[in-house]
Amino acid sequence: QVHLSESGGGSVQPGGSLRLSCVASGDTFHNDCMGWFRQAPGQEREWVAGIPSDDDATYAESVKGRFTISEDSAESTLYLEMNDLKPEDTATYYCARDYDPCSTPWVRRATSYKNWGQGTRVTVSS
Repeated sequence: QVHLSESGGGSVQPGGSLRLSCVASGDTFHNDCMGWFRQAPGQEREWVAGIPSDDDATYAESVKGRFTISEDSAESTLYLEMNDLKPEDTATYYCARDYDPCSTPWVRRATSYKNWGQGTRVTVSS
């Protein structure tokens, strides 16, 4: 059974940067559906970025131009590079992957994923 483990969260000042990592262990993915979500206290989980099986990476409008999602398949690791962080980016960030491929409309839906990490906390504050 696959296990996803995130790391890289922390506390930064506005304008700072962080890189989140999500390592998959126990199995390998190929041409799968992968994404990052986040959940702020008292709010619902929201989609942040994803790599669909048939297209380029796609981003939520709130992070477009600041965040970059990427994958190192050799290391079974999914990354989220976050730059120019804002207080509203404060949340627990979760990676998600699914063996089944997904298209662009589906990559942003939490129901597309069966495998989730435990989350890593990001706090942006001055």
